[in-house]
Amino acid sequence: MISHTILEALNRQINRELYSAYLYLSMSAWFSDRGLPGFANWMQVQVKEEQFHAMKFYDYCIARGGRATMLAIEAPPNEWESPLAVFEATYAHEQRVTQMIHDLVDLAMKEKDHATTNFLQWYVDEQVEEEANDTEIIGKLQLIGDETNGLFMLDKELGTRAFTPPAQGTP
Repeated sequence: MISHTILEALNRQINRELYSAYLYLSMSAWFSDRGLPGFANWMQVQVKEEQFHAMKFYDYCIARGGRATMLAIEAPPNEWESPLAVFEATYAHEQRVTQMIHDLVDLAMKEKDHATTNFLQWYVDEQVEEEANDTEIIGKLQLIGDETNGLFMLDKELGTRAFTPPAQGTP
């Protein structure tokens, strides 16, 4: 049975993962409005990833004998100055999520909940990938600057991204 303290923390994380999906959906809409379907697609893949992350937490809570509790999802921003500003906001958000995951690991270790500590390791690795993806795109956008041809080439590249859920049996 999972402790009340861990269960509450995991339920808050479900909410934060769903907020992340909502944020990326807002960003996708912003890109769509500006005629950048590839950027919009990239964000829609992020939406699916964040929903997948939330469901992993949800399923874990239930598997450990707890109850997943849905909390109100905060409204995300819906305006940014530029594609670069969107990805800088994405990177800052992922850094906050990384800290949340690290805080959960610290809590699980403090509570001596080895199963939850092990479960969270997948998220620790995932956050390294999330931050690296953002910094790569930020770097490309910085190189492009105000060059519209470069922006459209990057838009085309980002349009090829597809969501691939991890193989079954992956925590």
